[in-house]
Amino acid sequence: MKKPRLFLAPIAIAALALSGCQSGGDVASTSEATSDEGTTDPAVTESAALDDGVLQACYTGDYRPFSYDDPDTGERTGIDVALMEDLADDLGVELEWVKTSWSDLMSTFLSSCDIAVGGISVTDERAEQVAFSDPVIVGGKAAITTCGREDEFDELEEVNQPDTTLITPVGGTNEAFADENAPEADIVRYDDNNTIFDQIVAGDADVMITDAPEVVWAAHEHPELCEVNADDPFTDATLAYMLPLEDAEFAATVNSWLASTYEDGTWDAAVSDWFGGDSVFSAEQLQEVLG
Repeated sequence: MKKPRLFLAPIAIAALALSGCQSGGDVASTSEATSDEGTTDPAVTESAALDDGVLQACYTGDYRPFSYDDPDTGERTGIDVALMEDLADDLGVELEWVKTSWSDLMSTFLSSCDIAVGGISVTDERAEQVAFSDPVIVGGKAAITTCGREDEFDELEEVNQPDTTLITPVGGTNEAFADENAPEADIVRYDDNNTIFDQIVAGDADVMITDAPEVVWAAHEHPELCEVNADDPFTDATLAYMLPLEDAEFAATVNSWLASTYEDGTWDAAVSDWFGGDSVFSAEQLQEVLG
């Protein structure tokens, strides 16, 4: 069986982090700012990002499985929501959520946040203004279809056929990828991200191509669907946390914590409800990749 290549070792890529949200958002406190002895945790005083004993985290709340604000209940959920709560607890600081949008992410982060999370891609443009943590997930565009049809769409040439109905959200990188790589397919442009996977289940589309983490989440959410190539996606992309550009000490603290989550069960606890316990994003698979 092919080994998944979606994870890179946090320690092995420390150079990436060190080289390189509309404020007034929703606020949630998850931990105390001082230790049991009543003194601030040493990690806090050593980092300018946390000199007020508060970890301010930017997020968009619209990208499952990483961060999602339920419009009906107001509940905030997601992998990075759980992980940021753990990071704040580990540092002994208070956690404040600062909600923003993708278009305002950079400006909000620079003005209001210590860290930005929620499925953020590492780009050269962003790296000019911020640092990045070690990779959280390394993946790219992958396909999802009804179970039993995975072999029909594991190559782009197979997707790019006139008799293939490829569904894609309107706008964004998924639609652009479909237009560029599968122009011969029957492309259905769909404007409701919350029900788009139901169209494949219903037989109104054959396949969808989106980011590998969303593919794994959707396959876990919909028993009728199976991911095609999340462990070997069509493209490469790195997701990481945005950090202050010149705070190497805070970056090292975040990277050390991130590495520890794979060892102490924190990572698996955060991802299991979204990806399933045996997905390509489990800590066990990470250990396999690392040898």
